Amino acid sequence: MAFYNLLPIVLIFASRAIILKADSKLSPEYYSSKCPKALSVVQAAVIAAIKRETRIGASLLRLHFHDCFVNGCDASVLLDDTGSFIGEKTAIPNNNSARGFDAVDAIKARVEKVCPQVVSCADILALAARDSVVYLGGPSWEVGLGRRDSTTANRSAANTFIPPPTSNLSDLLANFSAQGLSVKDMVALAGGHTIGLARCTSFRAHIYNESNIDSSFAQSLRRNCPVSGNDNKLSPLDRQTPTHFDNLYYKNLVDKKGLLHSDQEFFNNNFTDFLVQNYAANAQVFFQDFAKAMIKMSQIKPLTGSKGEIRINCRKVNQKQSVNATTNHQP
Repeated sequence: MAFYNLLPIVLIFASRAIILKADSKLSPEYYSSKCPKALSVVQAAVIAAIKRETRIGASLLRLHFHDCFVNGCDASVLLDDTGSFIGEKTAIPNNNSARGFDAVDAIKARVEKVCPQVVSCADILALAARDSVVYLGGPSWEVGLGRRDSTTANRSAANTFIPPPTSNLSDLLANFSAQGLSVKDMVALAGGHTIGLARCTSFRAHIYNESNIDSSFAQSLRRNCPVSGNDNKLSPLDRQTPTHFDNLYYKNLVDKKGLLHSDQEFFNNNFTDFLVQNYAANAQVFFQDFAKAMIKMSQIKPLTGSKGEIRINCRKVNQKQSVNATTNHQP
C-alpha cells in the first residue's frame, strides 16, 4: 500500500471529527451499552480489509452511497436475489461494478462473534465508509448509529436514483435533490472519487466523443480503453493518488482531467465551478464539507425502532423474521 505525506494542517483537521447534530434519530452512542466493542471491531476489520486490498476502501465508501440513495440507508444493497424479490446488485449502476460484499461479510462475522444480532448491516456500512476514508488519509466524522436493516430490496429504485457516470449536471442535481442533499453536498460528496477505480465502459464515451476533456489525458486513457472491448479495464478516478483521500480530484477537474463525464460536469462552465475551485485550493474546506455531507447522507430515511430487523447474514433476510412477518399479515 502506498502512503503519502499530508500537510500538517490537513492532518490536524482530519483528527477532529465533525459532530453529529443532536436532533438526529441516530446516535453515536447507540451501541455504548448494547455492544461497547462494536466500533473498534468494525474499524479493525476495515483496516484489515484495506491492507489486503487497498481498493476496498473506495468500494466500501461507494456501497454506503449506493445503499443510501435507494430507499434510505438500510443495507438493501447487500441483499441477494430471492424468490420474492430481485436485489439491487444487478441494477445497472451496481452490476459488475459494486463490490466489497465479501469484505462486509467478514466485518459482520467479526461483529457477530462479539455481539450476536445486535449491530445492523446498515450501521456497518456507515461505519466502514467513515473508517475507510480516515484510514486512507481523509477526515473523520461522528457516525450516527441505530439503523435497522431492510427486509427487501428495490432494483427498480436503484436504476432510477443512483446517478450513472453519463449523467449531466441537471440529472445529478435531480438525483441529489431527491435525497434532500444540497448543491454543496453534491459537489463535496463527488470528492469521494478521489479514491478508487472505474471501468473502461464507464468513461469510454467521455474520452472518445466529448470535448470537455484534456486531449492528452484522453489520448493516454485510450491506450487501455479501446473503442470496443476491454470493458472491465480499470483506470484510477484520481490519476495521481487513487489510494489516498485528498483534494486532487478537484484539481484534476480544473485541468479537465476528470475521468467520468459526470465528474467533469461539476467543472464545465457551470454554477458549480466555484465549489470545485474552492475545494481544489483548500483541502481543509473540502474535508469539512465532505464530512458534513456524509453525515447528512447517512441519515437518509433510516429504519429505526421496530422497523426492519438486525440481519444475522447481511446478504439475506433472517429466516425467523420472514416467518413472523408472514404470520403478522395473516387475518
